[in-house]
Amino acid sequence: MTQRTGTAATFRRVALATAVLATTALAAGCGTGASTGSDPTPSPSADPKAALLAAVPDEKDPAFRFSTVDGADKLTGVVDPAAHAVELGMSEKNDDPEFTMNITFRLIDEDVWMRVKLTGAAGLHDMLKLPKRWMALDRTKLDDASEIPVYDGADPANTAAIIRTAETVEDKGNGTYTGFADLADNVDVQNSFSGVDVAALGEAAKKVPFTAVVGPDGNLTTLTLDIPAVGKQKATKLVARYYDFGKAPKLTAPAGDQVQKAPASAYEMLKG
Repeated sequence: MTQRTGTAATFRRVALATAVLATTALAAGCGTGASTGSDPTPSPSADPKAALLAAVPDEKDPAFRFSTVDGADKLTGVVDPAAHAVELGMSEKNDDPEFTMNITFRLIDEDVWMRVKLTGAAGLHDMLKLPKRWMALDRTKLDDASEIPVYDGADPANTAAIIRTAETVEDKGNGTYTGFADLADNVDVQNSFSGVDVAALGEAAKKVPFTAVVGPDGNLTTLTLDIPAVGKQKATKLVARYYDFGKAPKLTAPAGDQVQKAPASAYEMLKG
């Protein structure tokens, strides 16, 4: 589950492009990253669906952390609704050549910065001419700027869109809710996934079980979709987690010696 179509795919594409560039460089012998109240656990609600939707983060919430697991893709980050900002991070391991890439995007409205950390192959940053600092990206220099995400609200996993597809939601008590999501004919919902072929689910996509947990502070903490096995597609869980409300760092534009303009090598990597 991701903020918008292509987010996880963008990370994978960049990782693949970096691997190709790294292979070339190494072969050339150039050398060798809501509030925080203490309210009691919610009691069963007269309208469980409305109560669950009310727990989804919105623009009034303080900064918080999140993670999503969508098939093999795991995103982590921070959302700062007051600043219209989000930070998205993913780690990818490459086997040939062997190295690990940690890539992070920081987005404030339409502005975007990228930071890349490469480990496991000595000198790889220098070979690829990639700085270790934040790089300010110019969207006009990107082949397809739409593939680089923008801040798109305080619910990066689109949990509200998923919950709204349920005909009914059952309050199981102790902050736990269950229901069935209809993933079949909702573009917003389908755009939330990159690791699951919704079309391949057929009729099963119309009734996908989910479990949501709301914490004692009234904030949604987890939403888990149990995707069934269909054909060659294995059963899997899609999990969104929201936490550290009011404890996560506020997001600001990188400044001073923390940032520089993105070099040509960064745009080359983003071409995929």
